Amino acid sequence: MNMKYIVVIGLLFSASVSAQDCKLNKETDPYTKEIKLSTGFIFLEGSSVTIDADSKEIDILFSIEGTDKCFDNNSTAVIMFEGSKTKTSLRNGGTMNCEGLFHFIFKNSATPTSVLKKISTQKITRIIFTGSSKKETIVTIAPQEQQTLITLATCLVNDAKALIK
Repeated sequence: MNMKYIVVIGLLFSASVSAQDCKLNKETDPYTKEIKLSTGFIFLEGSSVTIDADSKEIDILFSIEGTDKCFDNNSTAVIMFEGSKTKTSLRNGGTMNCEGLFHFIFKNSATPTSVLKKISTQKITRIIFTGSSKKETIVTIAPQEQQTLITLATCLVNDAKALIK
C-alpha cells in the first residue's frame, strides 16, 4: 500500500519538474491587447536565440556575435541535425541588418510546417549562416543547449496554437 503512494508522489513530482521546463514569457501588447509568447534568450557559443510567437507568426531569432555579421533577404542558414546527414536550408526572414540578427519566420498555424516541427523535435548540432558578404559563420550547439532548445521550442510551438485568431 505504501509503495502505491510513493509511485504516485514520484509521478506528480516528475510531472511538476517537466512542467517547470516549459516556462515561457507571456506579455500583452498594451495597445493591440495581443498576447505574445517568448522563450527568452537561450545562450549558445558565439550567439543566442529566442523564439517568439504571436497570433500570426513564430519567429526564431538568432543573434550572432562579432563584427561584419550583415544579413539580408538573400542570406541563408544551413541547419544540421544530430544523427542525420540531411540538411535544412532557410533564408533570412528579417530585414537587412549588420547587427548579426537572423530570423526564421514561420506562419503560426494549427499544424506547424515540417521544418518548424523538425526544429522543435530534433537536436540541432550546428548552423552555418552565410551573410550578405558570402562569409560563413558556424554556430555549434552543445548537447545541453540542444535539449534546452528542443524543450522550449516544443512548448512554444504547442502553446502558440492557442494564440491563433
